[in-house]
Amino acid sequence: MNTEANQSRTKADIVIVGGGVIGSAIAYFLTRDNSGVAVTVIERDPSYAKASSALSASSIRQQFSTAVNIKMSKYGIQFLRNIGELLRVGDDAPDIGLVEPGYMYLATPAGESILRENYAVQKAHDVQVELMTPERLKEKFPWISTQGIALASHGLAEEGWFDGYSMLQAFRKKAISQGVNYLRDEAVGFVRDGERITACQLASGQLIQAEVFVNAGGPWAASVANWAGIELPVRARRRSVFSFSCADKLPDCPLVIDTSGIWFRPEGEQFIAGYAPPEDEDLDDQPLDVVYSAFDEFIWPTLAERVPAFEAIRMTGAWAGYYEMNTFDHNAILGRHPACSNLLFAAGFSGHGLQQCPAVGRAIAELIQFGEFRSLDLSEVGFDRILQNQPLLERNVI
Repeated sequence: MNTEANQSRTKADIVIVGGGVIGSAIAYFLTRDNSGVAVTVIERDPSYAKASSALSASSIRQQFSTAVNIKMSKYGIQFLRNIGELLRVGDDAPDIGLVEPGYMYLATPAGESILRENYAVQKAHDVQVELMTPERLKEKFPWISTQGIALASHGLAEEGWFDGYSMLQAFRKKAISQGVNYLRDEAVGFVRDGERITACQLASGQLIQAEVFVNAGGPWAASVANWAGIELPVRARRRSVFSFSCADKLPDCPLVIDTSGIWFRPEGEQFIAGYAPPEDEDLDDQPLDVVYSAFDEFIWPTLAERVPAFEAIRMTGAWAGYYEMNTFDHNAILGRHPACSNLLFAAGFSGHGLQQCPAVGRAIAELIQFGEFRSLDLSEVGFDRILQNQPLLERNVI
């Protein structure tokens, strides 16, 4: 690494690579009760044009199959409910438009046992959820077809959706008000001294020295890890989201996950829907081009079978964004790697980053400040499970 004297140098206590919602949440918690710490966030595109934070469907749920994910979402929903006060800057109290109609999972006879097992875990952790027979499902949501359904699971509280971009901006503005420095530049490498990183190299030629570095690079977190010689199983995976209008209303419609893997939910007066592509089409780093053919060939026909009113819908728009997919087990990767003592990871959320960012921000901040998780013990999603080849199985991944 070139460290010639003519390069501009700056210093910080903590450098965060990536200024999306994860990096911004960490910056906020680091400076919330400690105005003396110098935090610099490096973000190459403050417009967030390709950021997952800005292109997400921005939802939150409690219906996971693992305790640690439920724990993060339990904390997350309470934070989102109070975000106006928690992230207030002067008279500006952010409003992210949180609504809580719940999630609803539909299961075929083949998937019924898994839904029941997940329900047992959820109830053990105080998740408010109702299992419904096809008859109960039809009674509660008359607009849905129960063809092929053996069981449904509906979240009764603490699940819904919100404006993810507004949340990102709220974290960013609050962090800046607390003294965080957002630097518009691109991180391109690390300077190492043995097992420690001493500086971050920027595309502009600057070197930023610090004591602690955080990899919050989102879909590009693997590249950041490679600068430290660490293999991170995180890849950028494209997901298309479609908006459509429907003349009929669907009273009390939650976010529905169909047995086909397609999901849909209301969005204002319209609806949005998406799907996970087949494995052989789910490739790394594809351009953010919408796969329009999927709507006519797969999504629309499937939705029309599940909701008869959707036989007469009109697509009104679409966009594509990246999941930062943890290809190891689809769960977050948090904390340190033994090969580099002062580099912390907050990556691999696989579509759960927005809902988990309050918990992750607080946990990573505590890990930096105290050397351990305190109020939120998220050690289950540390690097050890990857190094030991012990995946944390989360069955409810959309």
